[in-house]
Amino acid sequence: MSDKKYTKKTAKSIHKTRRKNYFLRRKIVLAILVIALIGTGLYLKQSISYYYALYFNKFTHKKLKNNENETLRIQKILANNLDKTYGFDISHYQNTKDIKWDSLSIGNKTIPLEFVVMRATMGNRNADKNFDEFWVSAKEHNLIRGAYHFYRADEDPVIQANNFLENVKLESGDLPPVLDIEKIPRTKSSKKLIEDLKVWCKIVEETYDEKPIIYTYYHYYKDFLRGEFDDYPIWLANYNDVPEPSPEDKWQFWQFTENGIVYGINSKIDLNIYNGGIWSLKSLTLD
Repeated sequence: MSDKKYTKKTAKSIHKTRRKNYFLRRKIVLAILVIALIGTGLYLKQSISYYYALYFNKFTHKKLKNNENETLRIQKILANNLDKTYGFDISHYQNTKDIKWDSLSIGNKTIPLEFVVMRATMGNRNADKNFDEFWVSAKEHNLIRGAYHFYRADEDPVIQANNFLENVKLESGDLPPVLDIEKIPRTKSSKKLIEDLKVWCKIVEETYDEKPIIYTYYHYYKDFLRGEFDDYPIWLANYNDVPEPSPEDKWQFWQFTENGIVYGINSKIDLNIYNGGIWSLKSLTLD
């Protein structure tokens, strides 16, 4: 059989075709490798994140402590309210890296924290810088969430209500909106303050079809608010050595210390009791 002879033109065409096929095969192999790497990365994402956190992002608990009187007072409150539900509240005063969301408990790790209320907005224009991150983290770790507005008594109630509504999008399972009022107005009368607070509540209530929770200190409630918000859920702060935040008023939440030491948080925080069990708390949340 005689050897096949090619012209220069035929040889050049064959070479060009082989070169084209070679680069095509390379592209296909590279595409397969890229897809395989992406798939492997997605498959191992959780493992990679776990080991990265384990070796490079370790959470070290600080040794926090209170004086003897505060320690004993908190222990007594916990012992007398073991049938209640516990939670905490936070704002930008807590560093985002100081919270390990998957291991929050008190009472020597025997009492889990079931809910968290976080500051969302303040006054007419301001928003808490850590709110968005805290809000997402709380949901990711199945905590019942709440958001509060810090009311500035000399500013406009309508603008303040709109500030809250623009920055907070409550969902089913979240607590009703919370109004935090602590300050006495410098330029308004007490009567005008009450009127303004009711305006804020009306605007927010009409949006969510739920009465907001009113937060304040026991003595502030007694001196300024009692009798004006009796049909609203009440959240009272009282840090004294007492069995409950108010001997006269029906309360839903009690902020019993600002020196709370929590396993999973590297700073002292406000601790709260809900006056009921976890299912009762869930019944208070938005539909």
